[in-house]
Amino acid sequence: MYTVGLQSAADAFLFSSLQTQVVLAFLILFCLLVFGIGTHKTDDIHDHSPVFLPGPHLCAIAPFFQRRFEFLNDGFRKTGQTLYQFNMLRDTVIVVSGESGRKAFFANKHFDLTEGFKVLSGAIPIVKGVTSNLQTRRIALIHKRLSGLQKNETLNRLVAPILQDCCRTMESWGVSGTFDPFEKIYELVFQTTVRCLSCEEIADDPALVARLKKLYDTLDSGTTPATVLLPWLPGPSMIKKLLATKKIYDIIVNAINARVKSGVQREDALQMLLDAQDDKLVIVGFIMGLLVAGARATGTTASWLITFLGSHEDWKDKAILEVEQLLASYPPPANSVSLSQHLSSIPLEAWEAETPVLDALIHETLRIAQPHTAMRRNLGPEVSIDSKTIPSGAYVVYPFSDVHLNPELYPDPWKFDPSREEVKVPFGYVGWGGGKTICLGQRLARLELKLITSMFLLGFRYTIVDSTGQRPDPAPQPNWNDILLCRPNKQSCCLQFEKSVLTL
Repeated sequence: MYTVGLQSAADAFLFSSLQTQVVLAFLILFCLLVFGIGTHKTDDIHDHSPVFLPGPHLCAIAPFFQRRFEFLNDGFRKTGQTLYQFNMLRDTVIVVSGESGRKAFFANKHFDLTEGFKVLSGAIPIVKGVTSNLQTRRIALIHKRLSGLQKNETLNRLVAPILQDCCRTMESWGVSGTFDPFEKIYELVFQTTVRCLSCEEIADDPALVARLKKLYDTLDSGTTPATVLLPWLPGPSMIKKLLATKKIYDIIVNAINARVKSGVQREDALQMLLDAQDDKLVIVGFIMGLLVAGARATGTTASWLITFLGSHEDWKDKAILEVEQLLASYPPPANSVSLSQHLSSIPLEAWEAETPVLDALIHETLRIAQPHTAMRRNLGPEVSIDSKTIPSGAYVVYPFSDVHLNPELYPDPWKFDPSREEVKVPFGYVGWGGGKTICLGQRLARLELKLITSMFLLGFRYTIVDSTGQRPDPAPQPNWNDILLCRPNKQSCCLQFEKSVLTL
């Protein structure tokens, strides 16, 4: 069932001693290097090929996964080119930049997202036929179901449960204290994402949600150059990823089986998938894959949005005023006694059409604090970008920093400034993707971000402090080398809060 490693070999490896594991892993890796996997491919190099990154290319493998922002930008500086290439073992990876590179990257229908992400990312649960090796029809079906989940009726129904999750989680923080926003806010977003994309059986069980998050964290921490490039190599990290994947799979399958056995109808994503009579593998793949994708992207954005507002009181005041005006425009029901109940009475249309400040905040946060590197594989014929050939089969990557941190397009690019004017160049903003690969879950993500931010801004007074309890100077800056959360140095950024309402 699982594609990570050979199951029998993995089982034997797991129960061997640590010394045996280490020796065997290094022995296999040494053999690979001795037999030439780490050499440059020179057969097809010609005048129109992108220049190779200088130096032994094996040295590039670890930085690509561990310090990607630094590595990719160093490559442009070292080569002095808008395109360059390096080998990832026997695969060719071509890095592109600039307006022409950006346009070609996002517009080419033969640059495949699924194939690129599968090989170059490695931080998703890999289950054959569920989250990998999917047929085009099955991928299209999952996209169709995600679209169905974001219809007006469904999103309207999700507003109250999301806010109830916010209420319960925020109440657990106490009346005052200090916490790391990249832990607590991310945990809250994981909870609301589970609520939106899975089922009540899981979302209503805080202990099970916490366990699920820990398993996904294991996938993140266990993603190393070896597990991505040599997924069949039975190293300790691969074994941990294999076991975490199986446990995630079991949690979701158990929830599906419990629902079917009970015969109870519920209003959640799982019920939508069951009512559509989708194959069980489609249902499991939908939940396993979208949970991690949604929670990571939305969790990073929410954590940074609230962090930025803690250091920019002017924008915090504007956001609070906007939400207070919404509350005034939509009086609470007669029996409403809490902030979450009052916010729940605001219709979906108002959240989407009457919150320009929140929209601007989300837009700028995505620009400055989403360290994405778009990954594709050229499945079509060879193409030319800036007079350089991209051969069929090559992997192509485009770092979002090339546009989002470009001072010519965004003056003082590291400055958090939601009042920036829209950039008038092709693909001048790719916060939600570009071309044929726009984020299909962005409507749900926007709603989650607005509800969580509104609940927190009105429910608490807070500021950002460093490890000594003082306001950090300068304010925290996103670390683009952290490809998952973009978080600053640990302990350098904490959120000091005090509850401002009696009942959340």
